[in-house]
Amino acid sequence: MRYELRDLAVLKKVMEHPGRGAPYSVRTLAEASDVSRSQVGRLVSGDLPDLPVHEAHRISEALGVAVLVLFMPPSSPS
Repeated sequence: MRYELRDLAVLKKVMEHPGRGAPYSVRTLAEASDVSRSQVGRLVSGDLPDLPVHEAHRISEALGVAVLVLFMPPSSPS
C-alpha cells in the first residue's frame, strides 16, 4: 500500500520548520528517516506523488508530525 503526499508546499514548510531541531535538507531527511536520498529528493521535487506506507511513516516521524498531516491513504483498498 502507498500513501499519497497531500501537499508538496506543506512538506517543504515542515522541512524548513520541523517539530524537532534544525531544518532538514533532502540529505538530512533521508538520513534521519532511513529513506533513500533519491526517494526523498523525488518526493520533494514533486516527481514522486506517493510512498510506501512504511516510508511515509518514517519521514513523518523524522519531521515530528503525524503521518496524516503529510500523507493520505488510498481512497479504496487495492
